[in-house]
Amino acid sequence: MARKWIVEIICYLFVLLFVYTGVSKYLDYYKFLSQIKQSPLLQSWGHAVAILLPAAEFIVSLMLVIPKIRMVGLYASLCLMTMFTSYIIAILQFGDHIPCTCGGIIQQMSWEQHLVFNFVFLFLSIVAIVLQSNIEIVENRSFNSLPVK
Repeated sequence: MARKWIVEIICYLFVLLFVYTGVSKYLDYYKFLSQIKQSPLLQSWGHAVAILLPAAEFIVSLMLVIPKIRMVGLYASLCLMTMFTSYIIAILQFGDHIPCTCGGIIQQMSWEQHLVFNFVFLFLSIVAIVLQSNIEIVENRSFNSLPVK
């Protein structure tokens, strides 16, 4: 039972994060677009990224609250956080001063703080995937061990 609560809490932390940053990006769309265009890694895809990234955050959030597709949402969260973390590492290694495109209060973090923040969420996504896998295995065993009439 504790595993389910931990997974629920992690999922809703991701929902909070993704909805908050997605809404922030759309509310200040032109600023977000301008920041993307300043990034040497993203400037070629500015308009597409500005539209699709927040949309992906909303879709992943929805997947995390629907129990039947939660595992897909957890893997999608892991993928998004891996991409965000890889981007930060690339910026720290190769970039000059590049403005943060995260949106909201998260935008106030330094790149190093972002990296720590992202590693925490990467860790949480892995924990949730492992726990959710165990929950599904136990539930499938229980379902399969029911007597057939």
